[in-house]
Amino acid sequence: MPAIVSPFDDSGKLDLDAHRHNVSLLGGRGVEGFVIGGSNGESPYLEPGERARLARATLEIAPDAFVLVGIVAESLRSATGLIAEVSDTGADAVLVTTPTTLVRHQPAMVERFYEDVAASSALPVFLYSVPRVTAYDLALDSATRLAEHPNILGIKDSSGDLDRVRPLVATGLTVFVGSSAIAWPAVAGGAYGAITASANYAPELAATVVELALNGQETPLQSVLTAVSQAVERHGIGAVKYAATRAGLRGGSPRRPLESPDDETKALIDAALGEASRAPGEAARSTH
Repeated sequence: MPAIVSPFDDSGKLDLDAHRHNVSLLGGRGVEGFVIGGSNGESPYLEPGERARLARATLEIAPDAFVLVGIVAESLRSATGLIAEVSDTGADAVLVTTPTTLVRHQPAMVERFYEDVAASSALPVFLYSVPRVTAYDLALDSATRLAEHPNILGIKDSSGDLDRVRPLVATGLTVFVGSSAIAWPAVAGGAYGAITASANYAPELAATVVELALNGQETPLQSVLTAVSQAVERHGIGAVKYAATRAGLRGGSPRRPLESPDDETKALIDAALGEASRAPGEAARSTH
C-alpha cells in the first residue's frame, strides 16, 4: 500500500480534487489499499477533520479499497478524539504512531497508551513504529504483549531493521514494513506486505517486488527499488511529492516548515526515476 501523500495547494489548503485524482490513478495501477495521513501524508500537520475528509474522498473513488488512517497523538485524549473523527467514514482501521515526547523512554506507559487506545477505539488498531520520526523503536517485548489485545491487529515497522521482522511476525500481528530497501527480504521472511512512500511514485515496481517475495522468487528489482527510494526519500517528504508528481500524481506543496526540493535535487530525482524506468518487465511502467 502507498503511504499516500496529502496534496495541499500553495496556500496550504487541502486539495481533495488532487487526492481523488491520486487515488484514481493509483487504483488504475493495481493499488487496492491506501494509508491516509501516514508520515508521508504529513500526519502531524493535518488539521481537525482533514483525516475524515481524506478517508471519505478515498472511498468515493475506491469504495472497495482497504483504508488505514494514520493517527499521531501525544495523549490518550487526543488519540481518541482523532479516531472518533474517522470512525464513521468507512475506514477499515487506524495506524497509531508511538507517542514521541514525554513517554519516549517509558515503554510501560507506551504499552498502556496503546492498550487504552485499542480499548476505546471503534476501529481496529495497527501499531506504528517509525524511529526516523519518533527517535525510538517500539520494543519487541511491548509488541509481543500488545499483540494479545483483541483490537490490535497489526504493526507497521519502519525501522528498516530486517532483524525485527521475524520476531514481529512471531507475535501473530499482521506485519507491514515501511522501508522499501527491505521489502523483498522482509516479505519473504514472513511480513504480510509493505507500506511505502515509493508506492506513490513507483507503484508497479514496489508491488512487483512484494508479489515476487510472496511467491518466493528472487529478483534484481529489489536493488532497483532500493536505489530509487533512497535517491528520492533522503531529500524528505517534499521530494516524495515531487517524485509522485513526476509519476502522474498531483503531489502539491508540503506544509511548512517542510519544503519542496530545489532544482538540483529535482534533477537528481529525475535521474533516479529514469534509471528505475529502465527496469525490466511490468515494473518498468512504475515511473511513467
